[in-house]
Amino acid sequence: MNAWMTMADALKFESPWTPAHQAVELSEHATLTRVLDEGADADEVCCRMTLLMHAIDTEVDVANQSGEPIDSALTAVLLAYGADPHLAVNGETAYDWARELRHDMAIRLMDRFSTRQAKLKARFRAIRRR
Repeated sequence: MNAWMTMADALKFESPWTPAHQAVELSEHATLTRVLDEGADADEVCCRMTLLMHAIDTEVDVANQSGEPIDSALTAVLLAYGADPHLAVNGETAYDWARELRHDMAIRLMDRFSTRQAKLKARFRAIRRR
């Protein structure tokens, strides 16, 4: 809260985050899972980043601020719900962010669960059937 902002002003402030992005921001894994299970788009974009970009950024920030080992639970939940690590926003992808932030665990998860490869395989099978 800024010095010029009163508590009453702060309470009126509306979060720019969607419910899924808010869960990522707060590292609330159970809430994120529930919101996705209720139909939120795992590839939604808010504040110029996908949920997966946001998760990677949050996981790195939490590890840096706490001194604890990096965790990839948010990334894993999003990948399980079909988030695309190669979806670009402003020319950058979650995969790019993970490389830039040196989030190796997220990179390994994205390599294993890349939805792009699954989509390409499905498209290839559909073309072969024609």
